[in-house]
Parts: sequence; C-alpha cells; structure tokens
Amino acid sequence: MSALRKLAGQTAIYGLSSIVARFLNFLLTPLYTSKAVFAPDDFGVITYLLGWAAFLNIILSFGMETTYFRYTNSTSPPAPLPGRGGQFTPRVYGTAFHIVALIALVFTTVTALFAEPIASGIGYPAFTTSVLMLAITLGLDAITALPMARLRQENRPWRFVFVNAMNVGVNIVLSLFFLAYCMPKYNAGESNALIDAVYDPSFGVGYVFLAFLVASVVKALLLLPLWPSITTRDKTLVRPMLVFAIPLVFAGLAGMVNEMGSRVLLKYLLPAETADAQLGVFGACYKLAVLITLFIQAFRFAAEPFFFSRAHDPKGKETFARINNLFVAFCMSAFLVVMLFLDVFKWFIPNPAYWDGLRIVPIIMLANVFLGIYYNQSVWYKVTDRTRVAGTIALVGAVLTLVGNLALVPWLGYMGSAWATLICYATMAAVSYAWGQKHWPVPYNVSRVLLYMAGAVVIWWGAEQIDLSGALNYALRAAALLAFVAVVWRIERPDVRFN
Repeated sequence: MSALRKLAGQTAIYGLSSIVARFLNFLLTPLYTSKAVFAPDDFGVITYLLGWAAFLNIILSFGMETTYFRYTNSTSPPAPLPGRGGQFTPRVYGTAFHIVALIALVFTTVTALFAEPIASGIGYPAFTTSVLMLAITLGLDAITALPMARLRQENRPWRFVFVNAMNVGVNIVLSLFFLAYCMPKYNAGESNALIDAVYDPSFGVGYVFLAFLVASVVKALLLLPLWPSITTRDKTLVRPMLVFAIPLVFAGLAGMVNEMGSRVLLKYLLPAETADAQLGVFGACYKLAVLITLFIQAFRFAAEPFFFSRAHDPKGKETFARINNLFVAFCMSAFLVVMLFLDVFKWFIPNPAYWDGLRIVPIIMLANVFLGIYYNQSVWYKVTDRTRVAGTIALVGAVLTLVGNLALVPWLGYMGSAWATLICYATMAAVSYAWGQKHWPVPYNVSRVLLYMAGAVVIWWGAEQIDLSGALNYALRAAALLAFVAVVWRIERPDVRFN
C-alpha cells in the first residue's frame, strides 16, 4: 500500500471519531443558539469559558502526547529507552502518564478549593459551579490523553473510535435531554415528575458543562484498563522528557493565543455592555469553519505518528510535500463547499441575531488552511529535536495576535479578531517554511499551494458577483465547485499512487 493511501486510510478511520464526533457536537450549535435556549450573551459565557479551557488543556497535557510518540518512534531517541524504537515501551508510557496525572490532580484540587474567587475574578460570579465542572472535566481529559495516544501508537483506531464515540454520544444525549426536552417543556408549563426531579431552570448554561463532565467520566472509565500502574514510571526519564516537552508547552500556549485568544480578548476590548453578546455571535459563527478545522484535527491524529515513522525514509520528504498539496486541495474544496452555500449553512445558527457574524467565516476558514499548512511543516523541527523552534514561531504568532486584536478590534469590532487570526497563521506558515528549508528542506510546491488557495477564493468571489437566485444560483455554484474539484483531482491524481 502506498504511503499516501495508508495515511489517507488512517485519517479516515480516526475521522470517524474526530470528524464525525466533533461534527455531531457541532450539530448542537443550532440547539445552543436557538431563541428558546441561549441568547448571544449566554452563548458568550460558554465561548469565554471554553476559550480559557483551551489554554488550560495545553498546560495539563504538557506536551506528553508528542513526547510519547517521539520516544517510541525513533531509531535515535533523545534518551535511552527500555526497548527498541517504534515499539510500545511501558516505562515511557507510564512516566508520561504519571507526569500528566500529577499536574491534573494539582490543578483540579486547587480549582475546587478556589472555584468561587476564580469565577468572580473572571467576571462570572454566578457561574462558580460551571467553572468547577469545567476544571474537573479538563483534569479528566488530560489524564485520558495518554491512553488515547497509546491507542494511536498501537494502530488500534477502532478502539479509539469507540471511546470517542461514547464520549461524544453521552454529551449529545445529555445536552438534548436537558436543553431540548426539559427546558422547553418546563418553559411551556408541561413539567412532569422526571423534569421536576432533575431540571433546575436557574442552572442555565451549567447544563452544557454538566454534559461535558459526565461524558469525560465515561471516557475515563472506558480507558481505565490502559492506565499504567505506578511501578511503570521511570524517574530517569522524567527530566529528558520534560526537557523535550517544555518547549512544546510554550509553543502550545503561544499557539493557543492565536487560536483562542480572541475569545478572551474580545470580552475586554469590546464595549462592556455588548461584549458577551458580540462574543457569542463571534463564537457561533466561528464554528462554521468546522469542515476545515475538523479535517485538520483528524489529519493530525494520523499524521503525527506517520510523519515520525517516515522521517528517515529516503522518499519521506517527497511524500510530505505531496501530502501538503493534497491537504491544501482538500481544505480549499471544503472552503468552497461552505462559502458557495453559506446561505444554507447559516441555518445551523437558527437565530438571526447571530447572522451579522457570518462576515468572519471566509477569513477564519482561510486562516485555518494556513494553520493546517503550518502543522504539516512542523515535522521538520520535531524529527530534528528542534522543538524550541515551535515556541519561537508560535510566540511570533502570539505577538501578532495580541497586537492585531489590540489594534483592529477597537476599529473593526470582532472582524478585527478574524483578520488578526489570518495574519497570524499566514505569517507562522511562511516563517516555518523559510526556517525549515534551511535545516531540513522539504520540496514543497509553494506555487501549486498558492494557486489552489487563490483559485478557490476567486471562484467564491466570482459567484458572489453574479446576481442569481433559486435553483439556477445553486446549480451555478455547484458547477463551480465540481469544476474546482475536477481540476485539482486531475493534477493530484498521479501523486495519490506515490509510494
């Protein structure tokens, strides 16, 4: 089987849990944003708290997934291993797991003790319980990250799929129960014994975080057989693993400033009286970039162990370059699917009060394509143990994000955050490419990548200039999409058979 087909197959399998699962979560957006459930300011609270959660997740996982892959997929690991490279090594796994477990335990304990002042400090004293539930959820998710990484490492994607599916399924079922069943019946005066027993209307957005928490508990229980015993840890591995991981943590935090920093900054840069509502609009419309962001996530699940395993292959660099072409081609096809039919996709947010934010969608989608390109290129500093490069590049992006938001949000509102995100990710991809070509050159086809991106944008812009409506409008847009896909497939088809 060709390398590209193997990667495509693994991406598809992992996508059953990452793409499908997150897409099912995305389908909760119409529920959250409907007039009967959460107004924009309520959804703004959820968006803000989840923005902080993204930063905390980086700290709690502490780069141990990548560290685990690096230590088990190399013929020249950065520290002595108790087994041959590429095999499951219990002491590496146990050490990484217990590092994360200790950090998660300390974090959860501290948050439990100081939940009320923390909630007050971020401006949401009425949401203390939500803050506590979110903290416990993050701790559990961090602890389960290594068992999930082990499943990927051991090429057990179907177990991975099952665990993720159960996690998402529980979240969806509970969300539907509380928000689509209990809430409307209670509001309509149709309460019953079950609703009276479990539903409290004052809990509000807390039910979102309760669903997250219960789903994480189920996931942790399903992975319990993969939790290592305390005896599998190796103190001699702690220091070298931390040395390898710490730059990844700083890179992750800086990267998260780029990805989620706007959720936090907007609350303080927008007028106080409308900040939560505008943040809710921004957060809801940001989700319409889901087709690209979900593919990127699924691709990364499969690509990281794949890249490490092929790094020393004589044809490895050519393979990476061709993968990048296909990746961008797929992402820009997804861009056209959403943008050419945005008037359909917008109904995933059924409340028109959110629709003003649709202006950010093309900008955010293009930004995420650049982010995906950057992730593809990151192989060069990971396989050469230059993980500090990740921190440097991400720090450049973080500075651009902060400066961009501070400069543009007061002028353009949340549109300023969208433009700052695009500038940030495009710059990160360019810097990584230039730096990587000096130390571990990969023959990326830059002109082809830019042609795909520019071509998709021009097709979308052209369709917007044609004043048509009804079936003829949709037919023209569908034809434009199919033409783009056909041209790309004709160009890339020979590379799919590349071994």
